[in-house]
Amino acid sequence: MELANRITKVSPSMTLAISAKAKAMKAEGIDVCSFSAGEPDFETPDHIKEAAKRALDEGKTRYGPAAGEWPLREAIAQKLQQDNGLDYQAENIIVTNGGKHSLYELMMVSLNPGDEVIIPAPYWVSYPEMVTLAGGIPIIVQTTAENGYKLTPEQLQQAITPKTKLFVLNSPSNPTGSVYTPTEIRRLAEVIVAADIYVVSDEIYEKILYGDATHLSIGAVGPEIFERTIISNGFAKAYAMTGWRIGYLAAPQPIIAAMNVLQSQSTSNVCTFAQYGAIAALKAPQTCVEDMRTAFQKRRDYIFDRVNAISGLSALKPDGAFYLYASIQDLGWPSVEFCSALLEQKYVATIPGKAFGKDGTIRISYANSLEAIQTGMDRLEVFVQNLYQSPN
Repeated sequence: MELANRITKVSPSMTLAISAKAKAMKAEGIDVCSFSAGEPDFETPDHIKEAAKRALDEGKTRYGPAAGEWPLREAIAQKLQQDNGLDYQAENIIVTNGGKHSLYELMMVSLNPGDEVIIPAPYWVSYPEMVTLAGGIPIIVQTTAENGYKLTPEQLQQAITPKTKLFVLNSPSNPTGSVYTPTEIRRLAEVIVAADIYVVSDEIYEKILYGDATHLSIGAVGPEIFERTIISNGFAKAYAMTGWRIGYLAAPQPIIAAMNVLQSQSTSNVCTFAQYGAIAALKAPQTCVEDMRTAFQKRRDYIFDRVNAISGLSALKPDGAFYLYASIQDLGWPSVEFCSALLEQKYVATIPGKAFGKDGTIRISYANSLEAIQTGMDRLEVFVQNLYQSPN
């Protein structure tokens, strides 16, 4: 069978591919230190698992509403009101098969062929591919380390054309860990309102912040930007629920209605009993979230010091998420070749910056035990030292 042209325009996820290779090597008995996956190493908290078990025992195993269980949609709306200052109601929420699927569905229902979507680089690998699948055109705008890998209002303004429909904002950022300050968020909001475009704010890492960093959801800046704001979020990162596949999107009701139609004809509802685990995640005390955040901060501090002590590597200190984005520019190696050699020679899995639209860099996930991080950093240090000694 001849395949559809659209799929030939999309690249496989490099992050998933490298993670899969690392897991295969582990299965062969190789001691791999994996810094590749964006997946907390913690167990899902017990009270969340217990809530899902109760839902099973209570017979919540049937088809549910395509847009999600109403109690979960209400709980999400309440969370957005209380935590983020966003006046969404339950009808403004759709529950999706992970945060990734919320973004995919948004692109499918909102983009026509030729519509442009502005995406700052470095970017999460799936943003441009989703836009392409929907027939849109990803407009990639490069940011710099000097500006904390954050898009400036001037850059956003220059990228906007009559074809611009959407701007993708991700703070805290995957892959850089950068967090836009409230002032920076407000200035971006001014540009968006003036241009009368929409912004989708991917806030999946909002609970993982360090130091003085604060999260301001762009829709909370004022009523005009709120009308143009779409929020994507989920449970995977803050609650260590990656395998549960529960995300959500909050938006003006016509967008939610369109996504509901698409979801009803594609996946139907998200796993019913799992949604009751998500309700428990939101309604219970958030001690588990803080415990994981504190552990991530210790790891961040350690890995930041180790990487910057290695000659030829440099990295900014991330203010959020659980990634260190390191420059390998001084080593003169393309990122794909660097990461491949590191995995094959020292059994350390990292993600090449080329996957995120910026070569000469690598992403190191510290969603791993401190012991594993220490071992991996020792191996990385030896690997780089050997590069300097090799006769290139």
